[in-house]
Amino acid sequence: MGNSRLTVREIARLAGVSVATVSRVSNGTGQVSEEMRRRVLEAIEKHGYRPDHLGRALAAGRHGALGLVFPGLSGPYFTELIQGFESEAVPSRASVHILCTHLRSDSDQQVLEMGRRVDGVAVIGGTISELALLRLAETVPVVVVAGTGPGVVPSVRADNAGSMSALTRHLLVDHELTDLVFVGNPEGSPDVSERWVAFLAAHRSAGVTPPAAPIAVSMQQADGVLAAEQLLRDHDARPGGVVCANDEIALGVLVGALGRGLRVPQDVVITGFDDAPVAALVNPALTTVRQPVRELAAEAARLILTAVDDPERAASRDVVLPTELVLRRSCGCPANPAAGGFGS
Repeated sequence: MGNSRLTVREIARLAGVSVATVSRVSNGTGQVSEEMRRRVLEAIEKHGYRPDHLGRALAAGRHGALGLVFPGLSGPYFTELIQGFESEAVPSRASVHILCTHLRSDSDQQVLEMGRRVDGVAVIGGTISELALLRLAETVPVVVVAGTGPGVVPSVRADNAGSMSALTRHLLVDHELTDLVFVGNPEGSPDVSERWVAFLAAHRSAGVTPPAAPIAVSMQQADGVLAAEQLLRDHDARPGGVVCANDEIALGVLVGALGRGLRVPQDVVITGFDDAPVAALVNPALTTVRQPVRELAAEAARLILTAVDDPERAASRDVVLPTELVLRRSCGCPANPAAGGFGS
């Protein structure tokens, strides 16, 4: 049985080559003659040498880790982001450190301290101050996810404006609803802010007066239930449609509406944003916007890894990924098997 504890120096001695040659062969980099490559590979196979990734990282002045900063971890959205980020980080042999800033009074400082322990950081938009982002970017590569970065800090986000505009216009024009409300807090998220602005612009484009203000709630299902209590308790003031900033809010509103004996979409239309897996499974299935959540995080990880490996190629751009309007029964459209879900 080979000895996995052998060091690169011992393998170099056994193969009769330099340490640098062993490193080039094991990493697959640089020019090495076929004879030297054969000797190194034979020694590695015979003695079971395994390159120490952490040791190489430290030797290169790196940590072998990337940071991911969230406001919190509840809900399917953040699960998808983590999986997308890890899909790029793990094959590159980088561990992922996660920091949640929710209820922390020292969020900026905590993220800056994380920057000393990792090789790069992805930060969800609106999680820390712009000043902290700029300070962090002075020490490690930084990418903003679901938002825009200050200065030259690159970002990766979904096309919120185009898809929310299309969804709102669909409700106003195709379904002739003129009394829509928007549920979500534009102050709490760059994504929600973009969706609210697009919601307003679609009203103006259709010649319909928009609501004066959104129903400002957090992004969780329980907040949607509370919003439903506020919006649906008065029959005469009940809106024709509720446009929610994400699917979790929409599912909460749906629970609240059905709990009050209302029919969806006959009595009230409800739409979401994200196309979480459960959106196609509820009854009625949820009209929403599909955004590539995993790809957002995967692209952020790729940008960071590129900057770590080759600072000359570091990105300073805003990547916008496409979204897709998904029409289902909750807005009154016929059930579409291609969109998933079932009719009511």
